[in-house]
Amino acid sequence: MAMIWPFKVLATETINRKALDADIYNAIPTEKVDGTCCYVTTYKGQPYLWARLDRKPNKLSEKRFKRFLYSMEDSKEFIWNIEEDFRPVPECWIPAKEIRQSSGNPLPDENGHIPGWVPVEKNSKQYCWHSSVVNYEAEIALILKCHADDPGLLEICSVPLSDLLEQTLELIGTNINANPYGLGSKKHPVHLLVPHGAFEIKNPPMLKHSDISSWFESCREGKIEGIVWHCNDGHLIKLHRHHLGMCWPIPETFLNSQPVIIAVNGTKYVCDFEPKCLFNHFSKLNGQRFSRLKDIKLDV
Repeated sequence: MAMIWPFKVLATETINRKALDADIYNAIPTEKVDGTCCYVTTYKGQPYLWARLDRKPNKLSEKRFKRFLYSMEDSKEFIWNIEEDFRPVPECWIPAKEIRQSSGNPLPDENGHIPGWVPVEKNSKQYCWHSSVVNYEAEIALILKCHADDPGLLEICSVPLSDLLEQTLELIGTNINANPYGLGSKKHPVHLLVPHGAFEIKNPPMLKHSDISSWFESCREGKIEGIVWHCNDGHLIKLHRHHLGMCWPIPETFLNSQPVIIAVNGTKYVCDFEPKCLFNHFSKLNGQRFSRLKDIKLDV
């Protein structure tokens, strides 16, 4: 769906070979949610939330890589020295599963980064918004998803971290990417996890440039950041509004046009939630329904 040039991605009129090979015509289109990517896997013997941390080249290597990109030497492949060209990462860092490897070493992607993860510790200052959506004592996470019995209703609920093992999710909220969904406030921030693929697009556009552009501009369901097609072979094909020259964020999003119900029952858990934590606040709102996400205000 897109062509990649140095530091710029442009949508084309034709579907690229990668998308065709992945059988995009039979893929499941889902909403691309604007947040920061997370991952759930085991750490210290229990399910943990992990934050995205790409291993990036040092300054000298980055300059060398940029010169190579601008030279447009398509016939040559850029050679990395994994041991010397990259900035150090914490010992607990792990590379993302999908990246290529050579001789046991993870290889950089087309942007010169090695995608990876670091565990989010309780009360982490660097990842404080990540840590606000998990409770390791109760082993639960705060999730935003579609209600199981009502596809037009959103649900904020607590989910066992074990149910999310080996899944990727998007962290959204007050202090993430300028808060395009209007969650919470500076005084009382709200953050939530959205499992990737959680919001299937019910009436997607045809796979034509003009139809997709019109859908983003005119349809209520098109008031989203982008589309992610989940292909049967595991490939993800992504298209952002920016690829079509469209603005994001936008004043009114589709996610914020739907009612939402709270399903966080704090009495189910043996641990005591801290008074100021999100789990405690949402537990007080358990069973309440709101017209949209923006309308949820925490009473502190």
